[in-house]
Amino acid sequence: MSRRMKVAVYSGSFNPMHIGHIAVIEYLLSNGGFDMVFLVVSPHNPFKDSSMRNNARERYLAACEAIKRRGLDKVVKVEDLELHRAVPSYTIETLDELKSREPSKDFSLVIGGDNLANMFNWRNGERILCDYGVVVYPREGSNADSVARKLRLQHQNAEKISGRPHKPLHIKILKEAPQVDVSSTMIREMMATGKDVSHLLA
Repeated sequence: MSRRMKVAVYSGSFNPMHIGHIAVIEYLLSNGGFDMVFLVVSPHNPFKDSSMRNNARERYLAACEAIKRRGLDKVVKVEDLELHRAVPSYTIETLDELKSREPSKDFSLVIGGDNLANMFNWRNGERILCDYGVVVYPREGSNADSVARKLRLQHQNAEKISGRPHKPLHIKILKEAPQVDVSSTMIREMMATGKDVSHLLA
């Protein structure tokens, strides 16, 4: 029996896509245990400003070009499925759609360490953790191990209260992954002041 393909779902605005995003992708493929990365370009984050939706198609095309330029297009698939969906678009819908479309693959969601603590606030966040699992990339100032312990304890307490068994949470922390010091926000701020950012772009 052949091994099921493991796919990392890396979702974000990629506004713009930069060398930090490439570093995450390359680590997932070389050390994260994944066969492919599905790069999902989001119209906007439901928790953030919706103005990014106006340049969503441009960001998608730029991501496609960056992946091809880096020679990663055989192992990284840039997805625009969220751009065709009514807003707000939720991650659980994306994961369910990918799973329905490609049931032979195992999908896991990639998140930054700073987002782990908020997972239970996401739409069906607990189901994301149970049915798909998350792969946590380290971020400065976040303690993913401590947060993961708290989430598991909270999940176990809910199980006791309900009196019925719950699926376990699947949280994989990439402890050895290098921390990325560049962000899209930083690049946009540099661009606004006329600074050269070409060395930071993907």
